[in-house]
Amino acid sequence: MKLTGAKIIWECLVREGVEIVFGYPGGTILPAYDAMLDYPIHHVLVRHEQGGTHMADAYARASGRVGVMFATSGPGATNTVTGLATAMMDSSPVLCITGQVAGSLVGLDAFQETDVTGVTLPVTKHNYLVTRPQDIARTIREALYIARTGRPGPVLVDITKDAQQKDAEFDWDAAAPSLPGYRPDLHALPEEYEKALHLIRSAKRPVILMGRGVLQAGAMRTVQEFAEKTNTPVAMTLLGIGGLPANHPLNLGMMGMHGEAWVNHAIQQADLLLAFGMRFDDRVTGNVKTYAPRAQKIHIDIDPSEINKIVKVDVALVGDLCDVLQELAPRVQAADHSEWLAHIDEMKGDSAVRDIQNLPDTGHLYAAHVIHDLWRATKGEALICTDVGQHQMWTAQYYKQDRPFNFITSGGLGTMGFGLPAAIGAKLARPNAEVWSISGDGGFQMTLAELATAAQEGVKVNAAIINNGYLGMVRQWQEFFYDKRYAATPMLSPDFVKIAEAYGLKGIRVTQRSEVHDAIREAQETAGTVVIDFRVEKEDSVYPMVPAGADLHNMIRRPIPPKEGDYLVPQNVLVESGVDVEWDISVK
Repeated sequence: MKLTGAKIIWECLVREGVEIVFGYPGGTILPAYDAMLDYPIHHVLVRHEQGGTHMADAYARASGRVGVMFATSGPGATNTVTGLATAMMDSSPVLCITGQVAGSLVGLDAFQETDVTGVTLPVTKHNYLVTRPQDIARTIREALYIARTGRPGPVLVDITKDAQQKDAEFDWDAAAPSLPGYRPDLHALPEEYEKALHLIRSAKRPVILMGRGVLQAGAMRTVQEFAEKTNTPVAMTLLGIGGLPANHPLNLGMMGMHGEAWVNHAIQQADLLLAFGMRFDDRVTGNVKTYAPRAQKIHIDIDPSEINKIVKVDVALVGDLCDVLQELAPRVQAADHSEWLAHIDEMKGDSAVRDIQNLPDTGHLYAAHVIHDLWRATKGEALICTDVGQHQMWTAQYYKQDRPFNFITSGGLGTMGFGLPAAIGAKLARPNAEVWSISGDGGFQMTLAELATAAQEGVKVNAAIINNGYLGMVRQWQEFFYDKRYAATPMLSPDFVKIAEAYGLKGIRVTQRSEVHDAIREAQETAGTVVIDFRVEKEDSVYPMVPAGADLHNMIRRPIPPKEGDYLVPQNVLVESGVDVEWDISVK
């Protein structure tokens, strides 16, 4: 049948199962918006294209489907770049469809013209410029296929306005993807399996490193069974959290810059690392030259470009994680690493857990109080979306995740402003879930206009603002490494309660620990979106911390509380042994 290019867009999306799209209309994408009214599509009007792209990203992470975002040309398209880069770094399947000026005007600096394919080339898995209506169906179907297969990622399709307006024959079957040069279904070599099996059998101190690839492959159960059979402890990347229940005895916790001290020490002392669906990010490894110096390394990943990119490995098993482990697991032998596990338990010591009793209620409200109490009030079952910064790390530490896909955050790019729009996208993907965004006062202000989106859509999310009056993580770096010279980090914020009320939403302010539980309960019982302004301690810091570029075992640790009768001088020092010595007892 013959359709306009605009109708072909929607015809393809509907047939591909797309039900919700996010977007912001404009002149060059207007033909598509006009045609949309004839199709069973729920369009979410965002307030900024960056927020819309984050919504599409989180929708994809929460649902397992491709998130779709629409924008117009020029500034509309360039506003999606941060969201595309966020999705690219965290391997989220997103399709972004942008309008472009008419084909006759391309390259002439027409009104709102930008070379968006050139701009987004480094931050997308692939992108297209479509100038003919007969190419739209094939391109949309290819884009969706590329976005969700292999290592997922964002794809951008830029369509000229005249291509949307002109007619073309629509043939669904003829538009099926045919990409002989794109082969995401890779298989590991037999000899690599034999090498891996030998290393696994020989290991005395193994550690599994679990990344987001485990969740994307749906390999959570397979990895758990592998860990249990081989009696191997599991360390999590930030984006791997939830891949193994936090309460599982083999789950060590998060590794890296703000990971648990015993996890980092276990990695440094290991004789074998099994990297499952992770990419050895610098926040995970610290100084690569001294990273896991005693360990041989097995890397399983679907993306061959990640192999030996950062850390040289001894065995590479390139392929779908489920396929590789299903081949490997039956051939590994049951093992007993109880001595190694006992040693790790000894390293935990008194800091064995994020026990809230280590932060008693002294009249000061700490972020850890808020997040711990939120975890208890939601029974650990809420879907949590965070911004980036101190609150993100505290959430990873204190909100224990026992289920996959319930922790959505910007890992690779570290995008402030991600939390609130991500929560909206996640709620639309999983309407029956209890969804919370956790943001700092800085990040929340970057995308707070999306409160209007939540209000217009009637979306129920709860927004917790960890408000310390600073750009907290940057302030922490200034405290530790720049002699407390707080340049441009103290920040003024609006009255967040009044901001919420201005959007017709409920706002709550909390200043004391005793108020936290009631505020959370009130938010849960309120029908619409609720904003809670938690006024927390201003100069609290996240511990442990591996300074950028330092050895993974050289951590700044939380200061030991002073003993009665001691005169103590607090000092932040690097700790090579893992023992807490940040306080110098200089005078009795």
